[in-house]
Amino acid sequence: MKTRTAINPSQLLPIKSHFKINSKNKINFKKAKIKLPEILFVSTFPPRECGIATYSQDLIFALNNKFKKTFAIKIAALELQNEKQNYKEKLYTILETDNPNSYKELAETINKNTQIEIVLIQHEFGLFRDNEADFILFLKAIHKPKIVAFHTVLPCLDLTLKAHVEEINATVDAFIVMTHNSARILENEYQVLQDKITVIPHGTHLVEHLNKQTLKEKYNLAGRKIISTFGLLSSGKGIETSIAALQTVVKEQPDVLFLIIGKTHPTVLKHEGEKYREVLKASVKALKLQNNVLFVDEYLPLETLLEYLQLTDVYLFTSKDRNQAVSGTFSYAISCGCPIISTPIPHAIEVLKDGTGIIVDFENPKQLAKQVILLLNDAQLRKNISANGIHKLAPTAWENSAIAHALLFEKMANKKVKLHYKIPEINLNHFKNLTTPFGMIQFSKINQPDLNSGYTLDDNARALVAMCQHFELTNDEADLEYIKLHFNFIQFCFQSEACFLNYVDESEKFTKQNSENLADANGRAIWALGYLISIGDLLPPDLNEKAVVLMQMALKNVSKIHSTRAMAFIIKGIYYSNLRNNSVENVSLIRHLASKLVQMYKHEAKEDWQWFESYLTYANSILPEAMLCAYLATGENSYKEIAKKSFDFLLSKIYRNNNIKVISNKGWLNQGEDINPKKIGGEQPIDIAYTVLALSKFHEVFKEEEYFRKMEIGFSWFLGNNHLNQIIYNPCTGGCYDGLEDSYINLNQGAESTVSYLMARLTMEKQLKQKNRKSSVLYKNKIKLVPALKSVITK
Repeated sequence: MKTRTAINPSQLLPIKSHFKINSKNKINFKKAKIKLPEILFVSTFPPRECGIATYSQDLIFALNNKFKKTFAIKIAALELQNEKQNYKEKLYTILETDNPNSYKELAETINKNTQIEIVLIQHEFGLFRDNEADFILFLKAIHKPKIVAFHTVLPCLDLTLKAHVEEINATVDAFIVMTHNSARILENEYQVLQDKITVIPHGTHLVEHLNKQTLKEKYNLAGRKIISTFGLLSSGKGIETSIAALQTVVKEQPDVLFLIIGKTHPTVLKHEGEKYREVLKASVKALKLQNNVLFVDEYLPLETLLEYLQLTDVYLFTSKDRNQAVSGTFSYAISCGCPIISTPIPHAIEVLKDGTGIIVDFENPKQLAKQVILLLNDAQLRKNISANGIHKLAPTAWENSAIAHALLFEKMANKKVKLHYKIPEINLNHFKNLTTPFGMIQFSKINQPDLNSGYTLDDNARALVAMCQHFELTNDEADLEYIKLHFNFIQFCFQSEACFLNYVDESEKFTKQNSENLADANGRAIWALGYLISIGDLLPPDLNEKAVVLMQMALKNVSKIHSTRAMAFIIKGIYYSNLRNNSVENVSLIRHLASKLVQMYKHEAKEDWQWFESYLTYANSILPEAMLCAYLATGENSYKEIAKKSFDFLLSKIYRNNNIKVISNKGWLNQGEDINPKKIGGEQPIDIAYTVLALSKFHEVFKEEEYFRKMEIGFSWFLGNNHLNQIIYNPCTGGCYDGLEDSYINLNQGAESTVSYLMARLTMEKQLKQKNRKSSVLYKNKIKLVPALKSVITK
């Protein structure tokens, strides 16, 4: 006879507010609406054709794409009374910059809205021209934290400018500037405190770095060497200098084509019409350069613009403004891999160092022509400058700009803003780009697979695990092709001596590197085979049968292996295999290997050092995970106890203040040593991935939410929650950068890092789906409580 648990109505009262009875006497479950802190952007905004409008749109998109349940961004668009815009985005309000009453009304609205935590104003002096006093009164009237992002920082040219900037400084809480030079000017010439200034470079778009020749063919530019410049056209661009230089360039490079991309600036168009463009066209005609200059008189879609930049051989930035603080066009060009020649504006002087570009004097066509010819004649120099520029500008990706802004919001909002990273969609593009019909290529130059690096068993074994994970989650038939391919590679590496070789060159021949240190690779191969067998019900029968046969052959000599991590991988492989293909012999083998790890643990473990070795090095998480798998396969409680003690010990060493910092190759941790916070860098995606995988297994077994919380923190390392606050996973390519160093990211996206990220991402997906299922069950259980709830609610 079933007994029912009595429901105490007093226990339900605290949740009464989450339910209501409708007119039909049925209970509706209300989701508690979470009110997020609001960040108000005061800025120009598209469709207004303006650099700051595009900047704000890109930044807001990046913030919303990077974070979830963190803040709500609202927009107060700047416009003139007689120049109204037809906005596609939903606005909070409009500020008419030539209407004094509009400033007062917006300030009052901001103060009344308790949800607005921070006001961020995108500032350019021209936006508030003739209404500077109204702008200052607006700032003073706002009783919220205020940030001014200066897009132009001028040297102190006169007392009026100095007084205006000092008034802004007196009322705002923080400044954002885009170059260190701008920060120095604010400090030295306007006495702004250093702590008040945050340098966040102008954002740039991630691109896939497509093949230049393919893009030229797409735009009917094949066979031409392309020089380009882009931006809203005005006389300050100095394009006449480039045209004057071109007449010299064409004599040596007759197939050159100069693309002048962009519409005339709306303000210039309003006051001068197309006068400047017509002057340029007249110059082209006079110099007989009609076949070498093409005006692209359009405000191009972003994707098209970025492709034009990627097909460019030499980019020219010839601004005549000696005090131009920053240029978005300049930044976009470098991040797209354009070898750049620039006049010495402050931004260029700061960025174009150490082979990232060439600087020429203002309005000097002779000097410009010489440098253009130099670059067009030297493909390797262009390639070097391109690579240096890409690495230099990598930290400026919009994703990183979003992180920097969010951290500033968090700091200023008095703990009301808490960052929650949004998990990206699963993207297999780079994984597939790295894969040939033979296997997965080992290395990549940026995101271009390097076939000369050959293949490894390590990478293809991990790739097999990842594709099995993906197939489990999605049942995507396309995965089977890759599963078979990576299995075939493992089979190719198997030798008659019941062991695997690891290294294969681009000609599909084994290399001399296979002479030593193969134990770990053998362990990884067995792990992959075991995982494949564990999903055998989903696979073609012949593939599963082949995997079972190969697995048994590979296990013949593993009892002789002594490598700690190899043994751990083998335990994991046998555990997964036994989930579907249970074998007494294999369980016995797990006991044999686990006993070795137990002996190592007992030999080294002390009260303050719960570990298997006298040091922590690489791939540490797989050791306690293997012990947990051994427990699951055998039921031996001592394995479970050692697994938990050792894993919790490891986590205590690598988690600090909602961050993960794995033990890196910059400094293994020896027993008796304290962690040295100065040893940073050398962190590998594979170590993060192994930690996420282990946390998932421990969460499944022990049901402790702290393990899941650490999973989320660990995975956020890929998304920017690391000591550089920069992305490691590239959402544009689907690849993962090869490493986090002390002051930079290794931008190459090789197999190890890309597959490691994918394994971690798929593990997160599985856990999130399980949590969603539990939430669904909880909802159904609530429905069962309806009679009791009714009695409580109606009282």
